[in-house]
Amino acid sequence: MARLAGRRTLFAAPVLLVVTFGVFALAAASPFDPVKAYAGTAALGADRATLDRLRANLGVDQPFAERWWHWLTSALGGDLGHSSVMRQPVTEVIGERLGWSALLCAVAFVLAVTLGTLLGVLAAHRPGSWLDRTVTSLAYTLSAAPVFWIALLAIWFFALRLDVLPAGGLTDTASEHITAGQVATHLVLPAGVLAVSQLPWFTLYVRQGVADALAEDPVRGARARGLAERTVLLGHALRSGLLPVLTLVGSRVPELITGALLVESVFSWPGIAAATVEAATAVDFPLLAALTTLATAAVLAGNLLADLLYGLFDPRVKLSDM
Repeated sequence: MARLAGRRTLFAAPVLLVVTFGVFALAAASPFDPVKAYAGTAALGADRATLDRLRANLGVDQPFAERWWHWLTSALGGDLGHSSVMRQPVTEVIGERLGWSALLCAVAFVLAVTLGTLLGVLAAHRPGSWLDRTVTSLAYTLSAAPVFWIALLAIWFFALRLDVLPAGGLTDTASEHITAGQVATHLVLPAGVLAVSQLPWFTLYVRQGVADALAEDPVRGARARGLAERTVLLGHALRSGLLPVLTLVGSRVPELITGALLVESVFSWPGIAAATVEAATAVDFPLLAALTTLATAAVLAGNLLADLLYGLFDPRVKLSDM
């Protein structure tokens, strides 16, 4: 396990270097002007000399390769730079928002895995039944629905029509303090929408994996020995059928991050989505590079976690051989 983690860490280093360099290169080619984004409406009446001085103060008058190298050497020393659009250090921007994004993604992921496993097992238990057809049809329908459309529909139904859940934000409008109860209430809709966007893939994978396991000889042998159907389904078929689902842990991380950005924007959730959008439109090089690096690291960590889980739960795979 340690060797696999060490090898993946060494592989991640050049990947992160290429990603950060690409961010600076794309940002330099962007049509957005970081100076005008920083100055706002004041840039409309400023003369060329003032804009040039501001450009020099922000450090955007240098070639992008030089800016990238300066940011990289500073980041290795723990300094991620100063965000021009947020008017604060990048570490503070990420520190204030990362926890809320992590909470949203964690709750949504647990819900998606739990509900997906339950629905997949129920559908696979009786292939071709009305329950199987209903679950699979619903899964395929949800997989084609954009996450922002699901979010808007949820707001219309639960917040506007039924008025049982808040439409967005982290706390109530009149509240001056953040409480666990308010956060939990405001988390229901965004986490539920994000979970629904990931639910079809887990449902279909579990359904197919369990259905295939029920047709295997070990499961047939368990039934022939007179074991209860519940024991056969949960103790044998589900354990074998969940192995393909482990590969989804890594492959769904990019989709989870993308979906979280959209969900946070729709529900005004105080995560990193707003910072990402503002950093991209304002060409905020330090913040944009840090957020992209963070997202890339999350994807690489998800792939590593998937491989580790597969090696731990699949008796045919040895971590020492990976």
